[in-house]
Order: sequence, then C-alpha cells, then structure tokens
Amino acid sequence: MISLRQHAISLIAVFLALALGLFLGAGFIGDGLNRLTGADRDRLGTVTDERDALARQVNTDSGFIEGVTGRLVSGRLDRTSVLVVTAPTAAESDVEAVKGLLNDAGADFSGQLDLTTALVRDENSTKLASIVAQSVPDGQQLRADFTDSGSRLGDLLGATLLVRENAGPVAAAQRDTVLQTLRAGGFLNYADGAIKPADLVVVMTGGAMPSDAGAQGQLIGRLAAAMAQRGRGGVLAGREGSAEGGAPIAVVRADPALGRSLSTVDDVGEQAGRLTVVLAAAAEKDGRSGAYGSGPGASSITVP
Repeated sequence: MISLRQHAISLIAVFLALALGLFLGAGFIGDGLNRLTGADRDRLGTVTDERDALARQVNTDSGFIEGVTGRLVSGRLDRTSVLVVTAPTAAESDVEAVKGLLNDAGADFSGQLDLTTALVRDENSTKLASIVAQSVPDGQQLRADFTDSGSRLGDLLGATLLVRENAGPVAAAQRDTVLQTLRAGGFLNYADGAIKPADLVVVMTGGAMPSDAGAQGQLIGRLAAAMAQRGRGGVLAGREGSAEGGAPIAVVRADPALGRSLSTVDDVGEQAGRLTVVLAAAAEKDGRSGAYGSGPGASSITVP
C-alpha cells in the first residue's frame, strides 16, 4: 500500500530522472544547455515546474499533519499509563517524538525499557532462557505454549509490568527483582526507580533487518505480541522496511495470532506514523487492533 506522500515523492524522483534524461539522452555535456532547442527548453521547463509543484505539495502536507497532530491526540490517552520499550535498532528521534505525543495525548508515562544488543544475539538464547525461567514472580505463571525466547521474555515482562482489568500489578519488590536480574544479565537497561506498572506498551524498533540479523526480528516481534497480551494492548512501531523480510513488523503481520495481539505501525519515521502510534494505542485501549502504514500487510494508512 502506497501513501499519497510516498506517491508524490516517487513522482518527484521520476520527473528528476526525466529531466536528467533530456540531458544525457541528447548527449549534452558542459555548456550543452545552451544548445537546447526551443521545444527542448519548453519540455525541460514544464518538467521542472511540475517537480517544484509536487515538492511544494509534499511540504504542505507535512506542515498540515504537524499542525493538526496536537488537536488529534489531545485527551486520547487520559487516565491511561503507557510503557515504552525500545529495540536496539530504534531511532532515538522516533522514540523521543512518540514519547512527546504520548504526553500530549494525556498518557501517564510508566518509564522506558531499552533492550540491549546482547538480548537479540542468537548465542545468548540459552542464558536468556535460564534467567527467564528463574525470574517468574510469585503467583504468576508463564504460558506453556510460549516456547521461543522472545515470547517467553515478553510474557515475563508483561506479567511483571502490565495490568489488565481485575488483575493488579505484581508487588514492587518482585518487579524490581525481575528487572534487576535481566539488567545484570546484560539484557535490559533502564533508569532506577523509573519503571512503573502500565496499561499499554509501545515497542519501538528500526527499519529493515540486515541479512546477518539472524532471528532478531522474530525475537522483537514475538516479545512485543506476548507482552501486549498481558495488558490492555500494545503497539509495535518501526521505520520503513520494518514490515519486510524478517523484520519485527513483518513477523507479526505474517502470523494472524500475533497480529490480533497488538497494532503495528510501519512508518514511525514520519510525522503521520508517529501520530498513528498514539491513535493506535487509544484504539488498543478500546480493544481494537490494526496494521497501519504503507508497508506490506498494512490495512490502512492510519487508524480509521
């Protein structure tokens, strides 16, 4: 699915290529512009004007989105607590922008957990599995059908940090023990005393995964889905490419069971995508999940 913004940018690229082709195709080098015929000059002028018009349209659209964002998100997450979890590939600019919009929407910020590069390395899976198995809080039980590392860690974090109606959070001392154990193992980073129970989780990731990424996309995607199921919902947000190949959003969208667990947004590098993260979180609170953006598997550009 292609957004109007992407379509306009693509057209600009096409027109630039056409303009360049007028020069190269006719063999113009150096001062060749002076040898253009009247018809050639007219065609080049038309192409340039259309390119400039499209560029202005894109800038206008971006400015409009930024201008209305505050009014669109205001009050959407009142009396709702949100925990932010970042994958190693998440862009800091995306994270800070989304946190700002969550604040504008009235959300109570429950803190930020940063997943480390050690967590997503395949060679640490045995160590991670051992720590997860030994860290389950009293009175909690991990789902037996979750056998992979990502799902089990997400289930543990969800059981420890997220709350649902008629199910309160675990005791603060147990919560601290779980987090400290995972941090000591090199799998998490966070600020002491900054993590609180939350209703929703927003997991931030990057874009396309490199060819040598192994199962990193599987781990992040399944972690996000399992975690969201323990609370009132969640959003997995990534940049362009995050819905392709083995990237986290692609993993979630390829599995209907995971896709029903939380919402996905595949263009968080854009202002419209960041706005959609907040709107999707509000919809999750009401029990509605969706796949948003312009990448493979998206059902709509933003929350209907």
